[in-house]
Amino acid sequence: MIPGMAAGLAAKAGGQIIGGLTGIAGGIIGGGKRRREQRAAQKEFDQMKARYENLDTSNLATGLENAYEDLTVNTQAADFAAQQQQQALANTMGSMNAAAGGSGIAALAQAMAGQQSQNLQQASASIAQQESANQMKAAQGDMTVQSMELQGAQQARAAELDKTETLLGMSQQRLGAANEARQKATDSLVGGIGSLAGGVGTAAAAGKMQGETGVSGIMAGLGLG
Repeated sequence: MIPGMAAGLAAKAGGQIIGGLTGIAGGIIGGGKRRREQRAAQKEFDQMKARYENLDTSNLATGLENAYEDLTVNTQAADFAAQQQQQALANTMGSMNAAAGGSGIAALAQAMAGQQSQNLQQASASIAQQESANQMKAAQGDMTVQSMELQGAQQARAAELDKTETLLGMSQQRLGAANEARQKATDSLVGGIGSLAGGVGTAAAAGKMQGETGVSGIMAGLGLG
């Protein structure tokens, strides 16, 4: 019965040793490549993480200006009208003073001066309205341009965020795969060493059944002695 048991242990030992050697080989072969990939993946991940952390989140509206606050009351037209009115009155009264002071002539001069003053005031008001309208349109245009620029900047920032998040996720997956490959290789190596040690122990037990110990017992346990 002992020879039969020894033979079974020898077969078991052989399987353990072969499995151990296979595991050790799997943990060692390609180790350099796995380490290089892990380092590269870690570097890429760190770069993408730093890029994500340094994304500009400042207030885009900080530098915008209110174009309407610069609008002013246009007094140029009114000043011009006043000047023209004074000049017209002076000219009219001067020409009428040369005539022999009849009341009809004086009344006509006053009426003419009043009409001229009214015409100048109307012209002045029209000019002022046009200039105010132009200023308002210019301010509205400035605000529209600023609004479009702000919208474009927001869209660009959102696109950069999406791009960075995608790259960060890809680098994270790459790093995870590299770490998993290293861990599997380590597990294979450790498992292989354990299986090899177990096989040697089983072979030693089988050799002992056959009356052999030490290295010769192991060899005998494997059926090689």
